[in-house]
Amino acid sequence: MKELLCRVAAIENLTPSVFRVLLTLPEPIEFLAGQYAQVIMGERDKRPFSIASCPSKTEQLELHIGATADNRYAMEVLDKMRATGEVRIEVPLGNAWYREDSERPLILIAGGTGFSYTWSILQAHLRSNSTRPITLYWGGRKPEDLYLDTQLKKLSDQHANMHYCPVVEQAPETWHGAQGLVHNAVMAEQSDLNEADIYVAGRFEMVRVIRDAFHAQGLPLSQLYGDALAFI
Repeated sequence: MKELLCRVAAIENLTPSVFRVLLTLPEPIEFLAGQYAQVIMGERDKRPFSIASCPSKTEQLELHIGATADNRYAMEVLDKMRATGEVRIEVPLGNAWYREDSERPLILIAGGTGFSYTWSILQAHLRSNSTRPITLYWGGRKPEDLYLDTQLKKLSDQHANMHYCPVVEQAPETWHGAQGLVHNAVMAEQSDLNEADIYVAGRFEMVRVIRDAFHAQGLPLSQLYGDALAFI
């Protein structure tokens, strides 16, 4: 882990309340898919965000930050980036990285901007030589929350070992994906959870429900990965 002062190269809207942030690093770093960075706001104030970038020795990191006026935790980070054009981070952190040497199928589960965690893992897996099946379940309140939905559908069409399942809670009549809570969509499709490696990111409440429900269905907790699990 290193502490680095980064230049803010870009802040772009993915949705009205989700932003893609590109940080230029002062030196190349290496990280594993599924790790995260901490933005240093103060000596005792460090705020974690998953790295959305595909792992490589890189001088730029991509973050997806969900921020609204009533979410000061994230909005203050963006405000600081905009005001100063730079930010100090600690990177890389986290133990819930992609286990490339496993032979089990992968199931990725994301709620909201927890997608950035799964996006890094998905890219790494598709760029590897592995033929292991990988399934991504991405849940949001509305279809518009799934900001890379079109790109993910194209990737699923291009890769025979990839399946993508978008899930929304508030579905319009024209919606053709799954409806409801994302973990219920997983359990409706997946009958042998104990045969998979499962990676999850989202709100702590969602991760807790997934841990308890999937473990009750026979999933060994050693096959469930997510940094939130250390805090619930």
